[in-house]
Amino acid sequence: MNIEIKKSTKPVKYKDAINALETRLKLVSENKEKELIWILEHEPVFTGGTSYSKEDIIDKSINVHETNRGGKITYHGPGQLVFYFVIDLRNKKKDLRKFISIIENTIMETLREFKIKSQADRKNIGIWFNNKGKLEKIAAIGVRISKWIAYHGFSINIDNNLNPYKKIIPCGISDKGVTNIKKISKQKLNKIDEILIKKFILNLKNLIV
Repeated sequence: MNIEIKKSTKPVKYKDAINALETRLKLVSENKEKELIWILEHEPVFTGGTSYSKEDIIDKSINVHETNRGGKITYHGPGQLVFYFVIDLRNKKKDLRKFISIIENTIMETLREFKIKSQADRKNIGIWFNNKGKLEKIAAIGVRISKWIAYHGFSINIDNNLNPYKKIIPCGISDKGVTNIKKISKQKLNKIDEILIKKFILNLKNLIV
């Protein structure tokens, strides 16, 4: 697979990132550019996916950037690792559920490397940590498919401020919490981005026809 790996060292504005992804999407669809994996952090922003409801906003003073990714409302900010991609599925198995499973497995396998046990949930998309019987979201997934090219991606809470989540009902799920790796484990997450990239590319091979 011929995938460009890009890493941004400074926080990126959400709108700028989405514009860049959509530009790459068009070029990939025209076979003019490589597929992409892009690791970054966002400047603080609340985003609402295609199925979000204004009822999920608790603090009515916040601004929500509406986006065309799947999913509901969430928060991005410093201390959260965002893993974007533009992946061409036209020459792979056209199986969206399988593709989502690849993302879920990539996150869970990576967290396992740091002795953190997590789980997926068929009813509530994302990756969850069982904190003494209460499920808390540690990673959010939001994907869009355009003519069998997948883009947007997922985010993992590393050491981000969790207070902004109190202003919303994260992902529209009111009976579960939100956590980050810092709350679960004090260990240093050496090269977590490299591990995610390696496992994602490896797992993508399951889609090769």
